[in-house]
Amino acid sequence: MALIAPIEDGKVVETQSQASLKKGTEKAGKDMDKDAFLQLLVAQMKYQDPMEPTSNTEYIAQYAQFSQVEAISNMATSMDLSRASSLVGQEVYVKTTGSTGNTDYIQGKVDYVVYEGGKPYLSIDENLYSIDDLDTVVDKNYLTAYNGASDFTIKLNKLPVLNNISIATDGKTIDELTESYNSMNDYEKSFLAAETVERYKKYVEKLAGLRAAALTEDNASQEASGSEETEGI
Repeated sequence: MALIAPIEDGKVVETQSQASLKKGTEKAGKDMDKDAFLQLLVAQMKYQDPMEPTSNTEYIAQYAQFSQVEAISNMATSMDLSRASSLVGQEVYVKTTGSTGNTDYIQGKVDYVVYEGGKPYLSIDENLYSIDDLDTVVDKNYLTAYNGASDFTIKLNKLPVLNNISIATDGKTIDELTESYNSMNDYEKSFLAAETVERYKKYVEKLAGLRAAALTEDNASQEASGSEETEGI
């Protein structure tokens, strides 16, 4: 598994993907397999007390115990592989901790799964992350509704107080909010707080009033200009 690290100010910077892969590799390296057990068994036989050697029964018991642990480990690995495969196409959040200790969340769709050393790695935007760093699996419709409501609320909060809005500076933003609100289905609108919807409607009413007043003034100005031209004739 190739790792390419960016360079900043002449120093290698560990990416979030690399931090996740490093942690997954370190964890896999700590798992005891059959070869490690056999090495320990040989060492135990080599350095045992010749006056009180370990009995064959004890060796068999140890091997049987290890076989049970290995079977449980293999079952857990198989479940991890199956779980990772089921995540393909799903929107997920991956929690990573970099070398500086900072925790970040990566959100995206799992494009595919890579298996290496019996360990599954999730590919998100062509970056690999250990399945151990999986934090949340999110329904796509939920995520769309949540992000839409969040963006709507942020844009609304950036508007000035109701009595200070103007057609020139705020009309376009309020029109965009109206377009966003009208494009939401009932499920997406349910993510908006009642207070937020009430505030939004007040801005729409205020803008409509300002535009009506501006149109009336414009018509009055045109009529006055027409009267002056008529009197001149």
